[in-house]
Amino acid sequence: MAVTKIPGASRLVLGFVVGTDEFGRPVYRSQTLQNVRSQAADQDVYDVAQALASLQKYPLGYVRRVDEAELAE
Repeated sequence: MAVTKIPGASRLVLGFVVGTDEFGRPVYRSQTLQNVRSQAADQDVYDVAQALASLQKYPLGYVRRVDEAELAE
Protein backbone atom coordinates (compact mmCIF):
# COMPACT_ATOMS: atom_id res chain seq x y z
CA MET A 1 0.00 0.00 0.00
CA ALA A 2 1.25 3.51 -0.84
CA VAL A 3 2.26 5.92 1.87
CA THR A 4 0.79 9.43 1.83
CA LYS A 5 2.50 12.46 3.32
CA ILE A 6 0.09 14.81 5.12
CA PRO A 7 1.65 18.23 5.74
CA GLY A 8 1.47 19.44 9.33
CA ALA A 9 2.70 22.42 11.28
CA SER A 10 5.66 24.52 10.16
CA ARG A 11 7.74 26.90 12.21
CA LEU A 12 10.53 29.38 11.64
CA VAL A 13 13.58 29.47 13.91
CA LEU A 14 15.83 32.54 13.92
CA GLY A 15 19.24 32.22 15.57
CA PHE A 16 20.85 35.44 16.77
CA VAL A 17 24.54 35.80 17.62
CA VAL A 18 24.60 37.29 21.13
CA GLY A 19 28.33 36.98 21.77
CA THR A 20 31.22 34.54 21.84
CA ASP A 21 32.39 31.91 24.32
CA GLU A 22 35.88 31.61 25.84
CA PHE A 23 37.11 29.81 22.68
CA GLY A 24 35.85 32.49 20.30
CA ARG A 25 32.90 30.45 19.03
CA PRO A 26 29.60 32.30 18.52
CA VAL A 27 26.87 31.98 21.14
CA TYR A 28 23.34 31.83 19.72
CA ARG A 29 19.91 32.57 21.13
CA SER A 30 16.95 31.45 19.11
CA GLN A 31 13.48 32.79 18.56
CA THR A 32 10.78 30.48 17.21
CA LEU A 33 7.75 31.64 15.26
CA GLN A 34 4.88 29.15 15.07
CA ASN A 35 2.11 28.69 12.50
CA VAL A 36 4.10 29.23 9.32
CA ARG A 37 2.01 28.08 6.37
CA SER A 38 3.34 24.80 5.08
CA GLN A 39 2.51 25.94 1.52
CA ALA A 40 4.65 29.09 1.82
CA ALA A 41 7.63 29.23 -0.53
CA ASP A 42 11.06 28.94 1.07
CA GLN A 43 12.16 32.26 -0.45
CA ASP A 44 9.15 34.04 1.06
CA VAL A 45 9.84 32.54 4.49
CA TYR A 46 13.49 33.58 4.24
CA ASP A 47 12.54 37.11 3.21
CA VAL A 48 10.25 37.42 6.24
CA ALA A 49 13.07 36.14 8.48
CA GLN A 50 15.43 38.80 7.09
CA ALA A 51 12.84 41.54 7.63
CA LEU A 52 12.22 40.44 11.23
CA ALA A 53 15.95 40.15 11.91
CA SER A 54 16.48 43.75 10.83
CA LEU A 55 14.29 44.81 13.77
CA GLN A 56 16.39 42.94 16.34
CA LYS A 57 19.32 44.09 18.44
CA TYR A 58 21.62 41.16 17.59
CA PRO A 59 22.82 40.00 14.14
CA LEU A 60 21.16 37.02 12.52
CA GLY A 61 23.29 33.88 12.56
CA TYR A 62 20.95 31.35 10.96
CA VAL A 63 17.43 30.77 9.64
CA ARG A 64 15.77 27.38 9.97
CA ARG A 65 12.43 26.19 8.71
CA VAL A 66 11.04 23.15 10.50
CA ASP A 67 8.29 21.28 8.67
CA GLU A 68 6.32 18.43 10.23
CA ALA A 69 4.31 15.84 8.36
CA GLU A 70 2.33 12.71 9.10
CA LEU A 71 2.87 9.57 7.08
CA ALA A 72 -0.22 7.41 6.59
CA GLU A 73 -1.27 4.45 4.45
